[in-house]
Amino acid sequence: MITLLDYGAGNVRSVRNAIKKLGFTVKDVKSPADISAASKLVFPGVGSFGSAMSRLRELGYIEPLLDYLRADRPFLGICLGLQTLFEGSEESPGVAGLAIIPGQVGRFVCAGQNLAIPQIGWNGIIIRKPSPLFSGCRDEKLYFVHSFRALQNDKNQDWTLSTTNYGEEFVSAVQKGNVIATQFHPEKSGAAGLKILSNFLQADSLAEITELQPQSTAETKLAKRIIACLDVRGNDNGDLVVTKGDQYDVREGGEVRNLGKPVELAHRYFQEGADEITFLNITGFRDFPLQDQPMLEVLRRTSEQVFVPLTIGGGIRDFTASDGTNYSALDVASAYFRSGADKISIGSDAVYTAEKYIRSNRQPMANAISQIAAVYGSQAVVISVDPRRVYVKSPDEVRHHVIKTEELGPDGAEYCWFQCTVKGGREGRDIDALTLAQTCEELGAGEILLNCIDRDGTNRGFDLELINLLRNNIGIPVIASSGAGCPEHFAQVFTQTEAEAALAAGIFHRREVSISAVKSYLLQEGLEIRPVS
Repeated sequence: MITLLDYGAGNVRSVRNAIKKLGFTVKDVKSPADISAASKLVFPGVGSFGSAMSRLRELGYIEPLLDYLRADRPFLGICLGLQTLFEGSEESPGVAGLAIIPGQVGRFVCAGQNLAIPQIGWNGIIIRKPSPLFSGCRDEKLYFVHSFRALQNDKNQDWTLSTTNYGEEFVSAVQKGNVIATQFHPEKSGAAGLKILSNFLQADSLAEITELQPQSTAETKLAKRIIACLDVRGNDNGDLVVTKGDQYDVREGGEVRNLGKPVELAHRYFQEGADEITFLNITGFRDFPLQDQPMLEVLRRTSEQVFVPLTIGGGIRDFTASDGTNYSALDVASAYFRSGADKISIGSDAVYTAEKYIRSNRQPMANAISQIAAVYGSQAVVISVDPRRVYVKSPDEVRHHVIKTEELGPDGAEYCWFQCTVKGGREGRDIDALTLAQTCEELGAGEILLNCIDRDGTNRGFDLELINLLRNNIGIPVIASSGAGCPEHFAQVFTQTEAEAALAAGIFHRREVSISAVKSYLLQEGLEIRPVS
């Protein structure tokens, strides 16, 4: 029996599903006594440091948790579950951690290296001492998503189990006796992560002496991510199907284009080696009660068999259901996280929020981006940007960010700006893509999903000028989207821009190009990726 410390925030379902897949029974902590009675305790911390510590305190979990840890009983902390073992964090000044490990957790320092914060993606580990946790591990890449990290020092070096490089060397796993914690997410790290989790669950003693596994000690590198995107829509028969548009038009012969079932396709892409799966709910958002929203069930079923990160977009806004119940965007996001999502994506409502914030002269205001980031961390909030090119003869014609383009417009126009759109690209707004991205970063967003209406469905390749404009002027990761038609396009976007990830949909759905083919080509080109196992 494995006891899961679920304190009510974030995606704990994936950890529960991973433990069950490995053949173990899970018991949730319902009271402080459940912590004391646990034989093995897993603490998957999700969200912000202050929010997590506050919730643990409210539930009365801190004292029994400290007693459990001080007694050297089997414990696995994940992500924030590692950070809370330290004395405190720069993320929440003045908030005390569990103080089991000396030192403070700080924000990444990547000055002058053009590294985005948060670190999101697959990186390696350097194992610093032998442990049953890493038995059978051979230089695999594991999934990280965090803005804050712990550093090794003279007072805590005896805790350091592994380190990882991202602008600096940070602690990626700790262990002393039977107490273990990882900064990476084993439940989101595919087969390699499940192996590590299995090692913890099956070990009779985590403190036993083992030989250090042969491995590389070279500096680790973050991999470029390949993401499969599933646009999900209700068809005319009321069934949820994966579709794909041409310039955002998803109908063909009067019917919604049907490219498969969402859960089945997601599982296929997981098996093919996708680094992440993104669901974009493009059907008209219905005013069902929140618990009846159909995408919740899609996430639940997908998270039972897909052990890489899941992102969900569409309908994450305030609304009133048909039964008169009012829901906030935070309520909607929370329901998605509890159903298996790791990140949520906000589209049109991010544009409206940014416009309102700019009109207020950037005065503090209540908004979904900031509220969700405060509870779940900025890494959980993705902004989906849907721009189109607007050509001008001179930069002086508009007050937006204008570039000189090699892709000339009508009458040979040499300049353009990227107009943000809403409502699935049907309505243009008076705000450009860079302004939107910078504003949302300021409000707390942690990643940009950068689409391009002009390239959507064309198979002409990504809009490199648009990607460079944003990635060179913001500090958070960028996912390049729209236009991929062949493996060469992925190599192009990773060598000619600093984008951290590239996303495709139609070419994967129609089996024109496989994810494994893309990764094989990128390996041949010498790019850093997570190989297909």
